[in-house]
Amino acid sequence: MKRFTNEITVDAKILGDHLKFRSGKQTQNRFLKAALTERVSSFDPQNPTKHGLPSQTLLNLYDKWGNGQFGAILTGNVIVDSTHLESAGNAIIFKEGDGPERRELFGKWSKNIKQSGSLAFVQLSHGGRQTPVTVQPNPFSASSVQLAGERRFTGFGKPVELTIEQIQTEVIDRFAYAAKFAYETGFDGVELHAAHGYLLAQFTSPTTNKRTDKYGGSLENRLRIILEIYDAIRQQVPTEFIVGIKTNSVEFQEQGTTVDDAKEMCSIFEEKGFDFVELSGGTYEKIAFHHLRESTKQREAFFLEFAEKIRPVFKNTVVYLTGGFRTVKAMVEAVESDATQGIGLGRPITAEPDLPRKILSGQVASSIANNFDENNFAITNLASNSQMEQMGRTTFAEVHNNILANISDFSNTETSDRYLEAVKGYSEYMKNEASQGKPIHGVLRFD
Repeated sequence: MKRFTNEITVDAKILGDHLKFRSGKQTQNRFLKAALTERVSSFDPQNPTKHGLPSQTLLNLYDKWGNGQFGAILTGNVIVDSTHLESAGNAIIFKEGDGPERRELFGKWSKNIKQSGSLAFVQLSHGGRQTPVTVQPNPFSASSVQLAGERRFTGFGKPVELTIEQIQTEVIDRFAYAAKFAYETGFDGVELHAAHGYLLAQFTSPTTNKRTDKYGGSLENRLRIILEIYDAIRQQVPTEFIVGIKTNSVEFQEQGTTVDDAKEMCSIFEEKGFDFVELSGGTYEKIAFHHLRESTKQREAFFLEFAEKIRPVFKNTVVYLTGGFRTVKAMVEAVESDATQGIGLGRPITAEPDLPRKILSGQVASSIANNFDENNFAITNLASNSQMEQMGRTTFAEVHNNILANISDFSNTETSDRYLEAVKGYSEYMKNEASQGKPIHGVLRFD
């Protein structure tokens, strides 16, 4: 297999430092397994008790990452409203579906994550207007601004603007309930997903929030829902339970969130008491999980230059930066320059679930490369989804001598070419499902 580099030029020791959260707990190192949508949980919207249950594939997947020596591990999107998914196949926490089976499965999930000392965080999310129209034709949002275009050949419905009462009952209450559920099933904390155009970002972004009441207009008003969710969660969980947030450093679109906006928002998050902030960027309308400018390529991290501008506002809140890191050299330099404290890893760890362990032991200098166009998010995202499904076929115990077993090596030309051919067939399948108004559940299975 090919790596971005095999040359070890820097000592990775600094990446093994603890990060201490103001709530009291600390990580064993600086690595964060970032959230990646898995899409392999159950999909049965007519039966709440069986809808959004973590599958054995999902548990096996985190059994592998749970042995990878991350400092903290985030789940993918866990949705707080069963009718507002990011995708069919999301895991869901909702009162209507609560029961012994769901609690047992989430308990197994948190246990799998913690095996090598990682903290376990649930990423709590709400699709809002980004819910596929095949799942929800009239989604909730901050305002009635409809999302144009398609994702996975599926469009999005005309949003319904939430009333003030619904903001409390359909959003704030649901996030707080889900956080309490996460605590009760063994997780160490939650992350509110307020980036990438999901519901909370629909409130913070001027492109989607056209309200004139107390939840619209000024930046403070647009942030109100997040701060009220934070307060509601804190009333439900012990003080040592960690509450973080994922937010955009920039949106890269006209009238979108700017770096100055992000800096002001992060200052408010610091003052409010969030344990950590994970900086990212982009939306469905302007995908940013690749290099949008030449100045960032050598430094790898997509949002590094924005993080450097935001970083000074943080005193007690831990900062993670996610997106683009591929070499130990770039990771170490980002920490040493104080642009970030933690390193978020996403797509690289679907090819190599124990990448942190290998970096910290000095075995590797970078992640595994692939033969795909890194600027083609659709392909690299599909490939990561397929690798996660492959990881989920077996437990760690079954492959502990070879954690890369079953995972495709897309740095191999024959394998990557076969995958691109498989994508053509899968694209036709998705088109056909979408044309019939069916939600697309699951991922491309590749052998």
